[in-house]
Amino acid sequence: MSKSRESKNAERNNYVLVVFDSCRYDAFMRARPRTMRKLGPIERKWSYASWTAPSHFNLLMGLMPHSSPKHIFASEYYKTEFLKYNQRLGCEDLKFQSLVPQLYLPPFLKHTLGYATHARVSLPVLNPKTPINLGFDSFRLMDKHNDMRAMVRDMHFSEERPSFWVLNVGETHYPYALPGESEEDWPRIHGVHGVFKHLQDPVVGGKLKGTRFFNQKKMNDLRHRQIAAVKYLDVVVEELFDLVPKNTYITITSDHGELFGEDGYFGHGPVQHPKVLEVPFLEGKLR
Repeated sequence: MSKSRESKNAERNNYVLVVFDSCRYDAFMRARPRTMRKLGPIERKWSYASWTAPSHFNLLMGLMPHSSPKHIFASEYYKTEFLKYNQRLGCEDLKFQSLVPQLYLPPFLKHTLGYATHARVSLPVLNPKTPINLGFDSFRLMDKHNDMRAMVRDMHFSEERPSFWVLNVGETHYPYALPGESEEDWPRIHGVHGVFKHLQDPVVGGKLKGTRFFNQKKMNDLRHRQIAAVKYLDVVVEELFDLVPKNTYITITSDHGELFGEDGYFGHGPVQHPKVLEVPFLEGKLR
């Protein structure tokens, strides 16, 4: 690598993208996070997809949750949004055309801008054998689905080149469990906890045997569990803030929202509802 490129790399920001899986906007706001607000104001935005895998592909294409603007062409919105990567990465002349034809951030950041690229994920649908692991120097499915603190402790930064980190955080995903909580206390919904496992369950008359839907009281309990998860994660984010170097830009958002009984829906995925697309968004540099 030439000295001039080494100099430019040293001046660029590290960039950390934190994705609270399934965290809906109003649950995030109800938690009243204090540490995360140090990045900037919390915005209400909209995800491009209603479940984990496609939403993360969108995020890694550079498409952050959108503001659903009126009276504007989509092409103009995308161009304006992509220019924000100049601020995120510490560049001056990054344009949308730079990402063409691959349209994928990890290999672009790695091969074009000299970034070290890393991902730590909680959900198996994002495991390193899937196509999402393209252009990453390291990509790890965590041992537990709900341990952001372990992700933070696994992070490292170099003085020679900037780093790009993606953290897919599972505490806010069903069953909204905190690391110290016994699995015996987790809520259980047949057909939801272990989706792929239950795809083999017997089908009678076109329906799964034994499938039951939670009542609204239970749904409310689940919603409060997600709020509690955000409160807990605000403390872990403080540990992240203490770890990252000064020249680090951080985005915190969600891949999609969640339904807790509204209009007869629970969860996310094959659901068309505002609450499954509404997500929190905030970003900035600490110092």
